This record gives sequence, structure tokens and C-alpha cells, in this order.
Amino acid sequence: MDIPLEKMAMSLVNTEYNPEQFPGLVLRLKHIGITALVFSSGKLVCTGAKSAEMVKVGVKEILKELKKIGLTTKKEPEITIQNMVASGNIHMKLNLNKLAFKLPNAEYAPETFPGLVYKVPDSHITFLLFGTGRIVCTGAKNEKEVEEAVKDLKKKIQEVIK
Repeated sequence: MDIPLEKMAMSLVNTEYNPEQFPGLVLRLKHIGITALVFSSGKLVCTGAKSAEMVKVGVKEILKELKKIGLTTKKEPEITIQNMVASGNIHMKLNLNKLAFKLPNAEYAPETFPGLVYKVPDSHITFLLFGTGRIVCTGAKNEKEVEEAVKDLKKKIQEVIK
């Protein structure tokens, strides 16, 4: 599918398109909290969805927007989750200096960033850990991966703080 981004930018609200700076069009679906990058090739990148189901809702909304300018798809869009970002709280204060020293693959430079960066070995998952117990998990492809990674992280932290 070839998408005329300029026509889309001029016809639809909540869009930004500046091809000299970036080849995609930014489409904000404010009512559902999703921002999509739309490329002329027909590829989309959606951010801000709170669940995999909301991604599907967002894609349907984008298809409705495309229909408004006369574009329709011949087949159902193929949706793959490339990177899920989750944030939460493990409900314990963390000594980031101690964790940085004892956890392999951990980096902590408080003078440049207040969180510890922990790369899970043999995985594409990375955590940001904060002294308050807040965590951010990136790189997972689904909720099950997030849950397993958090469970393993808590176990590793318990081993370190003994």
C-alpha cells in the first residue's frame, strides 16, 4: 500500500509531517492515547497503547482515518509487537550502589542518570531500577515475558541483599 503522507497531513487533524526532518507522518489518536508513525510504504509504528488489545484498536482507528482520504486495505493488517515497555513498583527500597556492584550486566552512573540499568543476560530485556523500588522493563515481546523477567529480577535482588 502506498500512502500519500502529504495528502494525509493536509486532510486529517492531529498530524505532523515534515519530510525534510523525518520520513514518516506522526498521527496522534488522543482519545485513546496512541501516537502512530505512518510511513508511505504502509508500515506503522504505534506507541502509547496500554495493552496489545489497544494496539489493535489503534490500528482500526488509523484504517478509518485512511478511509477518510479514500484509501482502503485489501487484507487484514499484520500486527507484531516488537517492544513492550512496562513500569511498576517492586515495593522495596533498593541500594543501587550495592546492586551495581553485585549484579552482572548492571550499570549505574548516578551523576548522569538516577537509575541503574540492568541488562538481563541472554535476553533482549533491559530494566531501569530506581532506589524507590520503581522499575521500567523494556524489550519484552509480550506480557508473559515481562512477568517472568520481573519475577527473575526480584529473585536476583533478594539474593544480592541477603
